[in-house]
Amino acid sequence: MMKVGILTSGGDCQSLNAAMYGMVRGLYQNAKDKIEIYGIKEGYTGLIEGKYEKMKETDFEHILKQGGTILGSSRQPFKKINDVYKNGKTKIQCMIENYKKMELNCLVVLGGNGSHKTANLLREKGLNIITLPKTIDNDIYGTDMTFGFSSAIDRATEYMDNLKSTAVSHNRVFIVEVMGNKTGWLTLNAGIATGADVILIPEIPYDVKKVKEHINKKLRENRKGILVAVAEGILTLEESKLSKKDFKEKRAREEISDSAQNLEKQLRGQIEFEVRMSVIGHIQRGGNPSAYDRILASRLGVEGAELILKKQFGYMVAIQDGKIKKCPLQDVAGRKKIINTEDEILRQAEMLGICLGR
Repeated sequence: MMKVGILTSGGDCQSLNAAMYGMVRGLYQNAKDKIEIYGIKEGYTGLIEGKYEKMKETDFEHILKQGGTILGSSRQPFKKINDVYKNGKTKIQCMIENYKKMELNCLVVLGGNGSHKTANLLREKGLNIITLPKTIDNDIYGTDMTFGFSSAIDRATEYMDNLKSTAVSHNRVFIVEVMGNKTGWLTLNAGIATGADVILIPEIPYDVKKVKEHINKKLRENRKGILVAVAEGILTLEESKLSKKDFKEKRAREEISDSAQNLEKQLRGQIEFEVRMSVIGHIQRGGNPSAYDRILASRLGVEGAELILKKQFGYMVAIQDGKIKKCPLQDVAGRKKIINTEDEILRQAEMLGICLGR
C-alpha cells in the first residue's frame, strides 16, 4: 500500500482543489487498491503539528470548480523553518517526524516560492517529495504558467473594466493596485487586457515625470478617463537606488504606506483630472477557477500522480512550451521568475501606447 500525503501551503488561489482533484483521480484510476490519501490540514503547519486525516475518494469528487482549498492553508516562512518549535525540536524536525509517523511514501506540496524552498529542504533530508506550482503571481521558476494565475487575471481585469467606466463618466484618473510585490506578471497581463494607459511593475522602476507626461498627453487628446495599473511592489527610480533601511525611513517620513498611495500623491495636482486610488485586494485569489486553470491544474495533478506511481520523486510538475514536464526541485527552489525588461510583451505593450514609466 502506498501512502500519499497532500498539503496546500502559503496564500490560497484558484485551482488548488482542481490540482488535488487531478492528482487523486489519477492515482485512484490507475492504482485504486494500492493507494491511501492523507490530507494534511493548514499547510506546513499541519505537518508540523500532526494535523491530518485519511481521505476518501469521494472527498475529492466535486471540487474541480471549487475555489480555495478543502485542506486549508497557512504561511510558514522559510527563514523561520529551522526555529525551535516545541520540545527542543525545530519546525523542520517536526515535519520529518510526522512524515515518518504517518508512514508516508510521498508528500505532495501545492505551493509557491517559499513552499518550494521548504519542499526542497525536506527532499534534501531524505523525504519523497512531489510539488505542483501554484500562485497568482506566476513567478515560480521552471514553469511557463502557474495555476491560479489565469483566474487572477480574470478577477483583476473584471475589476478594472468596471472601474474604467466610472473613470470615463467622471473624468478621473484611477490608480488601481494589483497584487504582486516582487514581480509584475499579473499587473502587466491584466493591464493589457483592460487597455490601461499606464502599467507600472516592480521590475521597471518608474520615472514619475514620464508618467505625468503620458497622462497629460492623453488628456490633450481628449481622453475621458485614465486607468493606471500598478503592482504592489513598484518603486520610483530614486527609491530603487536606496538601501532597504533608507527606503523604509523615507516612506515613514513621507507617511506613505504603499507604492500606489505614493504615486497618487505624486500625481495629485500635477494633472487636470481628479486622481483616485483603488485596491483590488484578495478577491484576486478568490472564487471559482477559470476553465484554463481547471484544465492546467488537472493536467499537472495527473502528471504528479504518474510520477508517484513510477516512484520518481524530487520533482516539480511544470508546463513548458505547452507540454507537461518534470523539473528537479533543486533547480526550482530559491529562484524567482521575473519579467525580463527586454521581454517582447513589454515592447508590445508600449506599441499599444501603454506607458511603462521608462
